This record gives sequence, structure tokens and C-alpha cells, in this order.
Amino acid sequence: MGKIPATEPYRRLLKRGVAEIIIEEELAKLLESGRKLRLKQGFDPSCPDIHLGHVVGLRKLRQFQELGHQVILIVGDWTAQIGDPSGESQTRPMLSPEEVRANAETYMKQFFKVVEREKTRVVWQSEWFGKFNLGDVIGLASKFTVAQMLQRDDFSKRYASGRPIAITEFLYPLLQAYDSVEIEADVEFGGTDQKFNCLVGRELQQMTGQPPQQVFLVPLLVGTDGSMKMSKSLGNYIAIDESPNEIYGKVMSIPDDLMMDYFELLTDVSDEELAEFRKGLENDSVNPMVLKKRLAREIVEQFHDPKAAQDAEKHFEKTVQKREVPEGIREFRSPFSSLPEVLGSKDTIFYPGRKDMFLTRLPFTRFLVLIGVADTRAEARRLLAQGAVEVNGEKVIGEPGVWIQDGSIIKVGKRRFVKIVDADKRT
Repeated sequence: MGKIPATEPYRRLLKRGVAEIIIEEELAKLLESGRKLRLKQGFDPSCPDIHLGHVVGLRKLRQFQELGHQVILIVGDWTAQIGDPSGESQTRPMLSPEEVRANAETYMKQFFKVVEREKTRVVWQSEWFGKFNLGDVIGLASKFTVAQMLQRDDFSKRYASGRPIAITEFLYPLLQAYDSVEIEADVEFGGTDQKFNCLVGRELQQMTGQPPQQVFLVPLLVGTDGSMKMSKSLGNYIAIDESPNEIYGKVMSIPDDLMMDYFELLTDVSDEELAEFRKGLENDSVNPMVLKKRLAREIVEQFHDPKAAQDAEKHFEKTVQKREVPEGIREFRSPFSSLPEVLGSKDTIFYPGRKDMFLTRLPFTRFLVLIGVADTRAEARRLLAQGAVEVNGEKVIGEPGVWIQDGSIIKVGKRRFVKIVDADKRT
């Protein structure tokens, strides 16, 4: 292997939070040369918002920035319209340009919570693909064979099992590769699921007379479910634009065996301190809850500030550990007299002699959507089935009739609270 630059920053850069470097010897020589490198990472705005899974690569890019290198973030507004399975063994739905643009706008606001704005160039694929014609597409496609595309693991598995692969999906790695040619990338960053696409970029650069980019792959962050990679489509994500309480609470929900991966990939806690954490966990000399709280604070501070992290910790201790109702919870205000009309007269019965207490009969799901704790009745049914809904401290199982009165507290999960307020009575 080539000699890694001797300085400590470069040792940490090439060893911590790294899955694979292709080719490590060549990258080491580039770094030794002192030349300002052009670092590429693409983002596919098929969904809004950046989550902690994206942050793993962005943090690595920031570390390169701190050593003087140029980061180029590519918004994949064209590839997002094709859809990249990335090992999911299914075709993603094609998005309209308007949907892609709306999703990308959220990315543009969130990139700079991690990387330095002044040292980052953000470009859109449409800057070059907007000028492509059919001849350009055919010319690009002619450079690779179907056999080469089937070397990609998820394509080969789908082909072997007889599941369909759209021709457009073969275009995805080609377009991503052309991005590298267009910006003359020295290094491309991505998760391990992007290895094939990044290698296609190396090949295409060589075909066009450019030096081949190095490929810097980071591990895929496992989501809050403890089994699958973090993904918005799987619902196991922690978005960086969420409130401090949400981020803190979700970090506290991860399985204990993920803690050290999160520390290594998402924080600046030193390697020496992480070694102490591991030793303490192995010999049971440290309480995992203490370490997880440290992890949650570290992550909240990155996207908010130390005070927000402290407040989020207090909120967690009060609402989850002590099971108390937090101060200043959101209120749902509505005239109770109008609820029969809103919910349906057959679904709403007032307590005899009182107009500030009513019974929501089937479907209680409609009420949960009305007060904003569920987006759909299907989601409400799922929450009820999971036992995630409480009314005044009593768990609601299934979809029974539930008595609601002025001041009732609805709790959903560990962190969502809503106070029901009778606007007739409070006016």
C-alpha cells in the first residue's frame, strides 16, 4: 500500500469512518502532492430532507475541506427522475421535475449545517444534461454493455429472479458517471451501495482522457430500527432539520449495539475516548444509558446548540424516564359543540348532563387525524395497534370508544403530546 501522509489529520481522514478507498495508494499520493483536490458527492432528491445517514459522508467531506480541498455537491435533478434502486431490488417511482425541485430545495438549506458554505460549490445536473440530445444519450450508452451493468449486484439478482429492470435504470450509473467527467472529479464520495456507480465514473473518465477519480466509500448508517440502513422510505431515519427533542429522543431509541457506530461516524469524540467507551461496555463498568445520553447531546449540538441539547435531555428525562407531561405542550382548540358535525353525529356522544365531555366511538382514528397526531387513518390504526396512544395516561388498545374532555392529554409514542381544549368553555 502507498504511504499515507504522516500528519495526524490525514491518518484520521483515511481510517476513521471509512469502508473502502479505491485506490488507496493513489489517493495517498494525491494528498501528498499538496494539490487542492476536487471532491464530488451527488445527492438524489427523490425525498425531501437530509438525515443522519447522509451526514456520514458530509462530515467526511467537511474534514477534507478543513485541509483545504474543494467540495462539489451535485444535486441529481436528472437522475432523481430515473430512480436508483441502490440495492432495494425494486424500481423507484419516477418523479416529476417539480417534485424533484421541491425536494432539492430542502437539501440546499440543509447541506450547510454540515459542510462549509464558503468552501462548497453546489451544481445541478441540468446544467449539462439540459443540453443533451438523443444523440448524446445514445453516445453515452454505447460506451458500456449490458453485461457490465449486470455486474451490479442488485441488477444481477433481479435479472436472475426474473424481476423487471427498466432500461432507464441502466442510465442512472451512466449519468452519475458523466457528472464526474463534467466536473473533472479527483475523488467521488458515497455509501457502500454506490460502489458500482462510482467505479463506472472511473471508467468513463479514463475513456474521455481524464485521470480516473478515486472512490471514497463510507459505511451505511443503520437506522433506528436496528436492522436496515437509514432511509426515509423505511421510516427509520433521524432528519437533521427536526426539533432538538425529536433528534434527542430518536437517538435514545436506537439499540445499544449501534451506539459505537453512531459515535464513530457522527461525532468528533476522540478515538481514545471511544476506546474507553468500548472497554467500559465490554466489562459492564459503564451504564449504556449514560453513553447514549452523551451521544444524543453530541448529535443535537451539531444541528442546534449546547443549550438546545441540554433542554432536550431534560425533556427526555421528564417525559420518557419519569413519564411526566412536559410544559408548553401543543394544544388542539375546538368548540366541542361543533365536534358532532366534524366527526359525525353517530361517532360522537356527549356525557349526560355535560357538554365538555364526549365519547368518540368508532372510528377513534378519525379523531387522531383531526388533532394532528396522525397523517392518515391508516397511520392512526397502526399507532393504536402498536399501543402507542394514551389518553390521560391510559393506553388505548384497538379502536374503542374513548371519553375525551376539556384538558385531556393525548400522548402518541414517547414524545408527542396534545392537550384538548374546549373553545366553547375557554372563551
